[in-house]
Amino acid sequence: MESSHDSVVRIALLGCGNVGAALVELLSDPARREELRQRTNLDLQLVGIGVRDLNKQRSSASWFPSDLVTDDLDGLLGRDDIDLVVELLGGIEPAAGFIRSSLEHGRPVVSANKALLAEQGVALSALAADNGVDLNFEAAVAGAVPVIRTLRISLAGESVNRVLGIVNGTTNYILSTMATEGSDYAHVLGDAIALGLAEADPTADVEGFDAAAKAAILAGLAFGSVVPLDQVFREGITKIRSVDMAFARQFGYCIKLLAIAERVGDDEMSVRVHPAMVPLSHPLAQVDGAYNAVFIEGMAAGSLMLYGQGAGGMPTASAVLGDIIDAARNAATKSPAPALSNDANYSVIALDSLTSEFYISLDVVDQSGVLAQVTKVFGDHNVSIRSMEQVGIGEEARLIFLTHEATERDLAATIHDLEALSVVDAVGGVIRVIGQSEDL
Repeated sequence: MESSHDSVVRIALLGCGNVGAALVELLSDPARREELRQRTNLDLQLVGIGVRDLNKQRSSASWFPSDLVTDDLDGLLGRDDIDLVVELLGGIEPAAGFIRSSLEHGRPVVSANKALLAEQGVALSALAADNGVDLNFEAAVAGAVPVIRTLRISLAGESVNRVLGIVNGTTNYILSTMATEGSDYAHVLGDAIALGLAEADPTADVEGFDAAAKAAILAGLAFGSVVPLDQVFREGITKIRSVDMAFARQFGYCIKLLAIAERVGDDEMSVRVHPAMVPLSHPLAQVDGAYNAVFIEGMAAGSLMLYGQGAGGMPTASAVLGDIIDAARNAATKSPAPALSNDANYSVIALDSLTSEFYISLDVVDQSGVLAQVTKVFGDHNVSIRSMEQVGIGEEARLIFLTHEATERDLAATIHDLEALSVVDAVGGVIRVIGQSEDL
């Protein structure tokens, strides 16, 4: 039975895909609704579900409100009885226009649209603040893992030095499976698509676009400075081979796709996404499957790790629901969260000036004198070799190197000259290494 003190919040949902359908379940299933009302003193009422395709099969559950589904999204947002809008459409337009219109009409908005927020998040947040409402987006990064709330609220007074982590569940599943099964990338990707763990077109995930958008959002929150998406260095996992996974483990590492945002000096930052060899002793090495984990390193707080399910309809919908509750409570007290900061004015440093240790695999001709020619190229470009191993014979001959720290510029010049050697058939894996000194 409803309490007379429950605050009614009428919600318009835009988009009813995997996450949207899970949110509808959380808001519509009678048992869940009652538990939610008792915990929050909020009566969250779903009053419209805007979709692009009315013919798409939706849930057949008895509680699913089929009568609320419409493809007239403009008409839905034009209603007077909407208190809050949830945007789960994805893409830039028309999602951005719907969000702007909702904020201008004084309606809080909850979004999981990472691409849009990476591109327009600061401007939309300022628009929300101008109209005295919230723009919440916890679900845009790492699913159910509360990294946005931690950076935006819990660490609002912290001087953050670095944010580093695994923020894409699909690529983490692929790399984890390659490591445990010894399978090639193409085989594991095919299985992931068949299991529904990767999209039929997995480009956004495997080429790092998804993680890059998330890295831009995290950097903006951590450092209070807009990060243009085209300034985020991006390298995906499509070139990772099973042999690289095996050698990584032999050397005491595993391979993960990492999103990294860190301060460099007083007024610069580096924001990048790329595969990295992570020491097996590092906590990130234990993050397998579709799970995500994010480290935050602060001046006063030290190192924090947030870990949890980074993908899937229900975990992501849980983060959306948390944002709805926050926005509804803030609206009731007329105390919205402050706009995102853009005062620090950090510039994004060019990748070629950064330093790293590197793993390099070369397919070489099996003859005498090869090693001398190869190591000379390393020396010519001031890239110091930490360890080397020669494996295989004949057509399977390989040289495996781990370097000491070198600049990206010197490493790129080294690779260029190695590819020109007649004794090098192919440069295989070139992977950055997270050094032992960076264990947390």
